[in-house]
Amino acid sequence: MGNCLSDVKGGKQAVGGVGHRMDPAAAGGAGGGPNDAVDLFYATKGLHALYTPIELSLSASKLRDRDIVSKSDPMAVVSIKKRDGTLEELGRTEVIMNSLEPLWIQKINIMYQFETVQTLIFHVYDVDTKYHNIPVKDLKLKDQDFLGEGSCVLSEIVTKRNRSLTLDLHNRNAHVPKNLGQFTVLAEETVTSRTAVEMTLRCTNLENKDLFSKSDPFLRISRIVETGGSVPICKTEVVDNNLNPIWRPVCLTMQQFMNKDNPLVIECFDFNNSGNHVLIGKLQKTVADLENLHKSRVGANFTSPPFGFRGNEKVLKGQLFVEGYAEKQLYSFLDYISSGFELSFMVAVDFTASNGNPRSTDSLHYIDPSGRLNAYQRAIMEVGDVIQFYDSDKRFPAWGFGARAYRGTVSHCFNLAGSPGAVEVEGVTGIMAAYASAFQNFTLSGPTLFGHVVNKAAEIAVESLKYNQHKYFVLLIITDGVITDMLETKDALVRASDLPLSVLIVGVGNADFTQMEILDADNGHRLENSTGRVATRDIVQFVPMREVHSGQISVVEALLEELPGQFLKYMSCRDIIPHNISAPQTSAPGPSYVV
Repeated sequence: MGNCLSDVKGGKQAVGGVGHRMDPAAAGGAGGGPNDAVDLFYATKGLHALYTPIELSLSASKLRDRDIVSKSDPMAVVSIKKRDGTLEELGRTEVIMNSLEPLWIQKINIMYQFETVQTLIFHVYDVDTKYHNIPVKDLKLKDQDFLGEGSCVLSEIVTKRNRSLTLDLHNRNAHVPKNLGQFTVLAEETVTSRTAVEMTLRCTNLENKDLFSKSDPFLRISRIVETGGSVPICKTEVVDNNLNPIWRPVCLTMQQFMNKDNPLVIECFDFNNSGNHVLIGKLQKTVADLENLHKSRVGANFTSPPFGFRGNEKVLKGQLFVEGYAEKQLYSFLDYISSGFELSFMVAVDFTASNGNPRSTDSLHYIDPSGRLNAYQRAIMEVGDVIQFYDSDKRFPAWGFGARAYRGTVSHCFNLAGSPGAVEVEGVTGIMAAYASAFQNFTLSGPTLFGHVVNKAAEIAVESLKYNQHKYFVLLIITDGVITDMLETKDALVRASDLPLSVLIVGVGNADFTQMEILDADNGHRLENSTGRVATRDIVQFVPMREVHSGQISVVEALLEELPGQFLKYMSCRDIIPHNISAPQTSAPGPSYVV
């Protein structure tokens, strides 16, 4: 499975260069946790699956002519719909003179957020001649002639193979359909460079800086800038009590090191919990130099800083070796999705008695005749509305657990639709309908067990691998209580960590969800099963609804924050690349190290 490794705790994790066998999410420089005792030297920008910069190119055709003696002078305005329904303007194009087939040059930039449904509104205006000398940003839109509008969700564009979508323009009153022309949107990812270098670094004969034990070394890599100073771009994890350490592969993007001839300063420190790390030695090399070290299989000696005003650098016995070196291509979440990879959505709903009598208004399962959504319905709608854009057939397995069939036994994984053969339902509306009708066939019971539904989802993922390598499954579990089969659930999740599967858990109600944090593994410790096997990767994200930030962030944003990274880690561990993209040539990689 390659180096699919999690960070270690206590301020010793790598920052800004952990590759996880070229995990693009990590390669961009995601920082460590807030309890990091080592200074977070630098939080680099790079490929981040959650916020991907997108550039929109716009064009239109067959626009209506609103001018008398000439053609319209169109300008496009792009807005995004906010949660309260109001529009926030993102940008405007230039004005194209006398054209009903405008191809605008000005691009519109937007941050694509996978976890959010981003509804875009496109308005086209004919700008009156008397306003042509006024900057477009200063134009009052009410003074311009309206030519048409269209709308779509950003994910509809980026999931197209060519990342282009054509919309029919219509009047503001959508109930009066009238074709006012067509509007085409092309979305392109704005990434400076996708080239990255993955290196496995090791040292020998390091000087011992500790009194009663050996040093705990880590490396810090900095880039020399034009001003003569340096900017830290990454550090390795700490290797405890070792004077001949070997670190997990570091992955540096070209955005970090700029070019192969740009000098890098590599410093080796002895880690101290106080944060006062002791310099063991340093050296300066370019990426090209490091590649040559790998090819020649020789080491480079560290030096110590000059001592005193007239002192010279001292060459040390400690050496740096480049055990593995490979130039590789980074792929983003959008690369996979737009080339045909799919997310397949599954949902499991908690029907245990602790939710309260569904007929009572204070029950978490109470279905309000007025149409107000309960916590379960809201979670299904919010997460489902995002996920369904990435599922081609929009048919979802839907289960319940912890309920008793009338005149039957308790089931911890039953088909929500009721029929033994009806596993899948049509779309999010089908899930909602099946959920509402389930109360006619089942009564609430218990206890709260996750293992059965996780194993069921894993079975589907295993079966899919036999005929389709391009599906990734997402299981949403909505629950009100602490699980009572923790060991069985951990066993199931550790097994599932090898599969194309993520598990999103929403906690509803006021139960104590402390144990759920163990499943989430956000503390840097991967799950361990009952036999001591460690999960290949973190596949769980848990968010209690009551702790969603007072309406400032939705449960969907909190839940799906980690999903693109989990998806990319699976693909990188399996060396799966997007369709129609050739794998780049690489030099011989270093050995794999699994801890």
